[in-house]
Amino acid sequence: MASNKVQFLGNREPAPFRVINREATRPLLLVCDHASKTIPVSLNNLGIEPGKSETHIAWDIGAAGLCEKLSEHLGATAVLTTYSRLVIDCNRRLNDPTAFVTVADGTSVPGNENLDQDARCARIENIYQPYHEVIQACLNRQLAANKTPAMLSIHSFTPVLEGLHRPWHIGVMWDRDPRIPVPLMHNLAKQNGLMIGDNEPYSGRHHWDYTVDHHAEANGLPHTVIEVRQDLLADEAAQTHWANILAEALEPVLADDALYRMEKFTLRQSVKQPVGEIT
Repeated sequence: MASNKVQFLGNREPAPFRVINREATRPLLLVCDHASKTIPVSLNNLGIEPGKSETHIAWDIGAAGLCEKLSEHLGATAVLTTYSRLVIDCNRRLNDPTAFVTVADGTSVPGNENLDQDARCARIENIYQPYHEVIQACLNRQLAANKTPAMLSIHSFTPVLEGLHRPWHIGVMWDRDPRIPVPLMHNLAKQNGLMIGDNEPYSGRHHWDYTVDHHAEANGLPHTVIEVRQDLLADEAAQTHWANILAEALEPVLADDALYRMEKFTLRQSVKQPVGEIT
């Protein structure tokens, strides 16, 4: 990659990531790829019309608070982004056009149109690479302690996307490794009236979920992606409520010592019919 020729982060702007409970010893890492709506001052709000950078196109609303509270409940380290996905999407491969999205849910992002190589490299080197480097460093610390860590990726989803209503309260995304997602869905299904998406509203088999694919799945670490609907995370009380639900459902899964081993799965495992409503 070419050296960084474009500096766009001011001295008073945040580092590209936050780490919570850095010294936690539990072999578990939480990540939040879309935790912030912040856009560097030099990018002039990417030319987006006023107010749009406050909406779901810029970040996963409520996901940061949920991730922080879940980190506390589980006693685990968490890594969160500090810049908007509109600047660069840290959950995308760099050859994916949506890493530098030009249209987000019908909204034009002029500041991402016709980006030259220097501008792309500046965002990669200042935001994307440091975020993924600190994730790997946290995992390596666990591995150095002879512990195989698990990874949970925390997201939220908008109730309506491109005019389509999304009824699920929570979604669990996974591809081949069933060790966390399958028992997690079974435990969540014990909550009366909870609509759980098995690979809804997104699929864990899609290439979009770069972070868990790169850091966890490729190395045989147990993992899953959790999505909670954004209108259910509207304030701190709501985020605490969902952190409690998730912690209660996750603890029995994470308590199994057999979980913490490297294991690669070549075929998608079938899901037995759970108790409750999973679609």
